[in-house]
Amino acid sequence: MEKHQSRILKDWSELHDTRHRFISVMAQNMGLYDISETNGRLYGTVLFSDEPMTLDNMSHALEMSKTSMSTGVRLLTEASMLTRVWEKGVRKDLYEVEVDWYKSFTSVFVNRWREATDNNHQAALTADEQLKDLYEQTTDKSLKQQIERDFEKLDHALRYYSWLDEVITMFENGEIFEIVPKK
Repeated sequence: MEKHQSRILKDWSELHDTRHRFISVMAQNMGLYDISETNGRLYGTVLFSDEPMTLDNMSHALEMSKTSMSTGVRLLTEASMLTRVWEKGVRKDLYEVEVDWYKSFTSVFVNRWREATDNNHQAALTADEQLKDLYEQTTDKSLKQQIERDFEKLDHALRYYSWLDEVITMFENGEIFEIVPKK
């Protein structure tokens, strides 16, 4: 019987180690979502929890302060990666992983893409206007030629940002999933 129990303990330990390795790698890559490694570990902990977790549960599991957990939960909730849930008879807030990872991806990446694309698009438009003014004011032929080449580059950039805007819109309205279905 002791050999059997030893095997069971070893198997549970292997499960724990496998989860830990996965959570560690996932946490290291959360930078893509602009989420710290610590909050990535928090996400992984909630992911592998069999039941929704309270801040106290999270704090105990990660051996971190409840304040840190609260901050992490807020960030992960804003990123649509955690969801607050309700259970009858439980007074504390409970959280679980958002089951629709596509929603999380869309929420985080689309917001970042949209902001970066809008900023770059606006910068290109501003540069184009400034170059038009300079082009009209200068009498230097060589400078005019350089500005004309820059107009071509900015036109290319503006067309790219317009295309990227269409791609982002497809994520925002869900059309992307008609082209590349969720699995």
